[in-house]
Amino acid sequence: MGKAFAGARLRRLREERGLSQAATARLVDLSPSYLNQLEHDARPLTVPVLLRLTEAFGVDAGYFAPPDTARLTAELRDALGEEIAAGRVTPGDLAEVATRLPAVARLLTDLGRSRRAAAEQLAVLAGDRGPAADALTPHEQVREFFYRRQNYLHELDTTAEELASGIGLRRGGVRTALAERLADRHGVHLATGGERLHQYDEHARVLRLSDRLRPGQQAFRMATQLAYLEHDALLSELAAQDSPEGSAARSLTRIGLANYFAAALVLPYTAFHAEAERTRYDIERLADHFGVGYETVCHRLSTLQRPRLRGVPFSFVRVDRAGNVSKRQSATGFHFSRTGGTCPLWNVYEAFASPGRVHVQVAAMPDGQRYLWTARAVTRAPGGWGRPGKTFAIGLGCELRHAGRLVYSAGLDLADSATATPIGLGCKVCERPACPQRAAPPIGRPLAVDEHSSTFVPYPVLRDDDPDPVGTRRTAGPTVW
Repeated sequence: MGKAFAGARLRRLREERGLSQAATARLVDLSPSYLNQLEHDARPLTVPVLLRLTEAFGVDAGYFAPPDTARLTAELRDALGEEIAAGRVTPGDLAEVATRLPAVARLLTDLGRSRRAAAEQLAVLAGDRGPAADALTPHEQVREFFYRRQNYLHELDTTAEELASGIGLRRGGVRTALAERLADRHGVHLATGGERLHQYDEHARVLRLSDRLRPGQQAFRMATQLAYLEHDALLSELAAQDSPEGSAARSLTRIGLANYFAAALVLPYTAFHAEAERTRYDIERLADHFGVGYETVCHRLSTLQRPRLRGVPFSFVRVDRAGNVSKRQSATGFHFSRTGGTCPLWNVYEAFASPGRVHVQVAAMPDGQRYLWTARAVTRAPGGWGRPGKTFAIGLGCELRHAGRLVYSAGLDLADSATATPIGLGCKVCERPACPQRAAPPIGRPLAVDEHSSTFVPYPVLRDDDPDPVGTRRTAGPTVW
């Protein structure tokens, strides 16, 4: 065991149990001075001391494991971007808070988001009904629900897998098995036709599925209906954790949970995880193997975080041509900014140029963390001449240290940092002042505006130690060309 410091977690655990340092020292048979040094990270945890602590407090050893702080640090940088720009805190300060005091870091991110929400609401009341007006929609609240849980819900996932085993769900016979379960257990019969993709008539006990749905899509909606019929109480219990009763967010969360259950039922965790490892996470092969769509496979891959049977931790995103993010989940340190959109250098936008092709990109974040991203465009059409469809780019990424487990890393020099594309969280909070693709000036950074010269960089930043040259003025507005 290498050196592991867990002072903040030990102190918090002791305080939660209402114990003094002296009482805790007696409990684990240590001297008070030694325990004090542990709590102040003056000494690392050793294996014998770790065993005493886990036995005395009844916690798993993982409680004292060093946290993965990259994600939490990124959230802090997003929430406190203006404070960094003003020089009140540094990125190093935030990284230290995330490492040593994760509970405080989460509180700061919540406070930063609350402040931003208040500012957005004030802008709306003042008549500025721009993008801020819909920043805290119920859909956004649902995304945050799954994001905070790293897109994995253990009880729901295991319950779905148990049902899959109980009804003998087998590849190639999923739709038949689900139809039999609906009929035998619930008296629900299937019908086809209608304008809607699916509709359940509770009184007639009929589940109507559109004939435009592929077999895999029909199976998914049948599995969703089983979630409501067999585990409605569990859906409500989980949704109640974040949303008040009667709210739109509560209902939307229940839908999201039912869809999660459906994916876990159609793609049972153990079998799906094993096939993903066997194929080296080849998304298209997995889609063919299980008879589901590309997006469904990507979404399921982003949930493989079961303890003692973890898959590659992925981040998942779905965007349209205009850059609107309709789905985003992350089991990694990658943080999707809630401010300023996404990065135009990200390969998810390149995917629209070549639909059907999987694009691969090694991307580097401002903090130096690198990721392997795959992206592919998918199109859905309602059927019929002249009826508009919808096209999305589906992105799936993991930290570069996991890239060797993916088939998409073949032929890439993962050790060469110079080949990585520099991307950011979003133009307004991105720390790359020299980016030529920047679409907005960074928040809180004064710009160097010179009436007598121009630069390739659209928003050149004036550094604090730069003297104001002749014809240059500090401004927070855009560069005038």
